[in-house]
Amino acid sequence: MGHSIPRFTLDGVSGATVSVHPFTTEDDLGLTLTRFLDPGAGASEGDVVLLVHGLTSSSDMFIMPEHTNLVRFLHGNGFGDVWALDFRMSNRFPYNVETRRHTLDDIAHFDHPAALRELRRHVGARRIHVIAHCLGSVSFHMSLFGGALDTDDDGPGGGVASLVANSVGPIPRVHPWARLKLRLGPALLEHAVGLSCLDPRFADAPPLSRRRLLAGAISLAHPECREPACHMQSFMWGSGRPAMYRHGNLRPETHVHERLADLNGASGLHYYRHVAAMVTAGRVVRHDPGDPRHAGLPGDYLAHHLANPGRVTTPILFLTGDHNDVFTDSNIVAHRILERAAPGRHELEILPGYGHIDPMIGKNAHVDVFPRILDFLKRH
Repeated sequence: MGHSIPRFTLDGVSGATVSVHPFTTEDDLGLTLTRFLDPGAGASEGDVVLLVHGLTSSSDMFIMPEHTNLVRFLHGNGFGDVWALDFRMSNRFPYNVETRRHTLDDIAHFDHPAALRELRRHVGARRIHVIAHCLGSVSFHMSLFGGALDTDDDGPGGGVASLVANSVGPIPRVHPWARLKLRLGPALLEHAVGLSCLDPRFADAPPLSRRRLLAGAISLAHPECREPACHMQSFMWGSGRPAMYRHGNLRPETHVHERLADLNGASGLHYYRHVAAMVTAGRVVRHDPGDPRHAGLPGDYLAHHLANPGRVTTPILFLTGDHNDVFTDSNIVAHRILERAAPGRHELEILPGYGHIDPMIGKNAHVDVFPRILDFLKRH
């Protein structure tokens, strides 16, 4: 296959009935929900699953044609009505490469509540399970714990029946090198280098351009493979060679320059500042406590939840690879803290031989990872 996998392809869900549902946030961004309906399942019965991507990726990470993807796996195992959210971090939109200064507070306050309102318009009172990855998971925890979802739907946690959090949740933790990059990187890149975003495609920029020179310098530090998009992603996130996944967990046609850049695109730099603030605080906190737009959200989302853990009773499955070189032991620590607050409510699965994103896009994820998710969904 190699370069022949088309961008934004639906080949991975060719058997599904696909419909796109645009909606608008309160701060006037157009976003989309995509519904993948198994023709063999009833459109108005059974539980619903909502998939949430991370920063620089999109709903495409859940419908990859080169392996048994998460949507196809769920369809084959009793969940026939699966939805995927493309929120403001999605590389299907131009927002990441524009000089916007969005934070995770914007996503928690505006994107997730609007998405669930739109979803409820179509599925009514049916139970909704959420599977969220990376900063999609962090921001969804902020929405859930901060009470942003409660105003939209009945029941504790805005009617979310269960949440699966891959790699990271309410306690982002990173390697020391990644912490240094988070602290110094945005200002250096914006003001010294003159870049407002990072893109795995920088190696394709014109010769001697700042983007091409940066990509070349980064590749010099990454002898582990020949793919500059892989090297850029390791620079953008985490600390490792590579940082985002383990090479052996990806199919050869996934680990090629164009495909990697399609799956994990460009990222604006301002999000890094918010992640840095949360890493320093040791938990999910507001980026700017003085921002009047988010006056209704708590300054410390986790403390707000822990002060009354009975307010949100959504059970959470924390998933992490044992080689997570982006968010290290974030989910292990989060599970430990939340277990103390509500014993027995939440679960932890450590995935041997996996990293940050390969539990979702790995060639054997349907054997090693997805059955664990399925078991959790069926029990809740």
